[in-house]
Amino acid sequence: MSRIGKKPIDIPAGVDVKLTDNHVKVKGPKGELEWTYPSETKVSINDKQLLVERISDEKRIKALHGLTRKLISNMIEGVTTGYKKVLDIVGVGYRAQVQGKKIMLSLGYSHPVEFNLPEGITAVMDQKQIQITLTGIDKHIIGQAAADLRSLRKPDIYKGKGVRHSGERMKLKVGKAGKK
Repeated sequence: MSRIGKKPIDIPAGVDVKLTDNHVKVKGPKGELEWTYPSETKVSINDKQLLVERISDEKRIKALHGLTRKLISNMIEGVTTGYKKVLDIVGVGYRAQVQGKKIMLSLGYSHPVEFNLPEGITAVMDQKQIQITLTGIDKHIIGQAAADLRSLRKPDIYKGKGVRHSGERMKLKVGKAGKK
């Protein structure tokens, strides 16, 4: 049996989970999320705990068992505490500004780059305009927005300039002069 899939999910106070045929809807203090889970899995609620079971022992269905449990767990965590990703902008003259639902980035190109935030995501800048904090309730959308922002100017392997996740470690390469 899947080690992740067999664990029950505790439903905290203030969170409402509704199940209808292959559809789960989670409502909490921060918002509401819904998802249609695979028909090969069975989801049930017993005493403020949510259980995910599978209908057979095929390899694909075993994988869906753990995946379904983790995605529903992420939904419950998202509507209670939320998620956040922090991105650092490294480089001389590289900075960003948040303007409503847009982020204007100056990343060394000849023009400023405009990034539209997805629905449900908010961005906050620090005082020096070199750190972006993305917050929201959907873990998938937050991660995808952070990846899209990072792809606008990936960190350079020689100087380290670009947009990177906070805490991301880079091993810089030595240039031509260091090769001797």
